[in-house]
Amino acid sequence: MWLPVLSISFFLSLSFAFLSYQVDAFSQLTRQYNRLPIPSAVGPESFAFDCNGEGPYTGVSGGRILKWQGAARGWAEFASTSPPRDICFNGANDPETELVCGRPLGLQFNKATCELYIADSSFGLMVVGRDGGVAKLLANSAEGVPFRFTNALDFDQDNGIVYFTDSSIWIPRWEFLIEALSGDETGRLMKYDPKTEKLTVLWRGLSFPNGAALSKDNSFILIAETSKARILRYWLRGPKAQTLEFFLQLPGFPDNVKSNGRGEFWVALNPGKPSMGATFQPRFDGEIVALRFDEEGNILEVLNSRTGTSTLTLVSEVEENNGNLWIGSVVLPYVSLSKV
Repeated sequence: MWLPVLSISFFLSLSFAFLSYQVDAFSQLTRQYNRLPIPSAVGPESFAFDCNGEGPYTGVSGGRILKWQGAARGWAEFASTSPPRDICFNGANDPETELVCGRPLGLQFNKATCELYIADSSFGLMVVGRDGGVAKLLANSAEGVPFRFTNALDFDQDNGIVYFTDSSIWIPRWEFLIEALSGDETGRLMKYDPKTEKLTVLWRGLSFPNGAALSKDNSFILIAETSKARILRYWLRGPKAQTLEFFLQLPGFPDNVKSNGRGEFWVALNPGKPSMGATFQPRFDGEIVALRFDEEGNILEVLNSRTGTSTLTLVSEVEENNGNLWIGSVVLPYVSLSKV
């Protein structure tokens, strides 16, 4: 059995060496970032733009979803994943608040109806109409197993299907560090059809499945597997339909993956040195907080933690829209904004 193990180790060594070369080639790119403070809350994890191109919208602690209305007006409350309660407005990012108020993570609009679909880590898959308000629960379990850590989602604008991840059947969001280090492989990729209200588990046994993003033609979906510092590809159509394959190894632990609509993706990275065991441990200089790559896995751009006079840290998502980069964090009280 030693030969296959050696071959895999050698393959991973070559993969990381090539990735390191790609990263180094872009390490000199710099940007400037403005910080947009979040009022009385923390953790703008993910972003979405509505059917009119307005926003972005972002979910924060306390179960609230806020809409950006421009520099003059700032953030306004749009919706929530639970009825308003005093505890939900204390700005806390703790287990007690999340259990009562919810914690919206992944967001995506149906551009035809302007409904906003929400992956709430505490409650499950939810939706709210174009006028906002309190979101409606669509699903909180699959195959009789409750969602414990509903995380990211994407929406197929062609057929109206929602794709989303549940990171664990045991470990809640506020224990994400335990989830990342525990070796838990109970995560699932699922789809929900709003027309039939049918929920289907597409893949089981994932290791902290986090971000999820559809390709430009909706033929496959990428899943960021945080614990293993990699991205997987699940084919939805074509000769490989309903199969899962390795797509890209990463120089850090991924959070959300988002398409930029041009056949490219951004993946946010958390600090750390992914280990492939005793035989091989990749090393990278500096802290990389995000990568832009194409549908073949070629790295096109790197965001570093220190760029010019700006600093990025604890990045959860990079959303590219209309010439801007909107950068979120699940723990910080602001959004970072930069020009593309």
